[in-house]
Amino acid sequence: MSDTGRPGPERPAGPPTPPISNWQAMQQKPPTSPIPATPSAGPAAFAAQESAPAPTTEPPAASGRPKWLIPAIIGGVVVVIAAIVIAVVTSGGGDDTADAPPAVATTILLPSPTPSVEPVARPATTAFAVALPTSVLQYALATSAVDPEWQAAGAVEAYTETYTDGGSGTVTVRSGQWETPEEAAAFAATLVAGFPAAPAPDPSASSSASPTGPTLPQSGEVSAGGAVAGTYSIADAGDGTGVAVWTNGSTVFQATAPVADIADFYNAFPL
Repeated sequence: MSDTGRPGPERPAGPPTPPISNWQAMQQKPPTSPIPATPSAGPAAFAAQESAPAPTTEPPAASGRPKWLIPAIIGGVVVVIAAIVIAVVTSGGGDDTADAPPAVATTILLPSPTPSVEPVARPATTAFAVALPTSVLQYALATSAVDPEWQAAGAVEAYTETYTDGGSGTVTVRSGQWETPEEAAAFAATLVAGFPAAPAPDPSASSSASPTGPTLPQSGEVSAGGAVAGTYSIADAGDGTGVAVWTNGSTVFQATAPVADIADFYNAFPL
């Protein structure tokens, strides 16, 4: 070791140089091991060693993840698992039918049936005759003629007409117009009085069987323009047909149709 404290050439071993004074002896650092010089090192190697910075004594930086990262990850996983468990319990608990939204009733409107045959031309051309329909639901006008019996009963004009569905289904309609609504109502009352009695229920029929036609008899008011314009009555004739009689102001109508169609035919008739 040189006097300056820098590493230098190795010296021969010998007794240490005595200290100059007690204070100097106290300030001297303990001897360090000599750094052997490389035999082939020359002045350039010595200069590189002289310019090299002294080694630092700072502790090495800690490697790996921060100490707080693993607890944070574990806490996040616990929170996610807890949320999943709560969601499963909430969605699966209780009665599923109680949590389900109530069913909404849906009304399906089927298109009205239309005739499969063309209606014939009506011979009469009066205002009342022209107002009568040439088709109702699946039934089309097949014949039309003056009704002398109703004319004899006081009608100003009256017609008997038949409608067909193109097959075996037929409907007979009698139409008449009177001078006043009172006269029309009185004549309609005589027609309703002639309705056959309602057939007695068949005791052999199963109580669970579904009815094949409308509930008859029926009766009520006829409305026109939001006001009462007459009355209607529908009954089962007992022979597979139904009869409907109604008034509309000073007009009277009587329709005889298959019992399963009579109520629909009445409701679809425009007058």
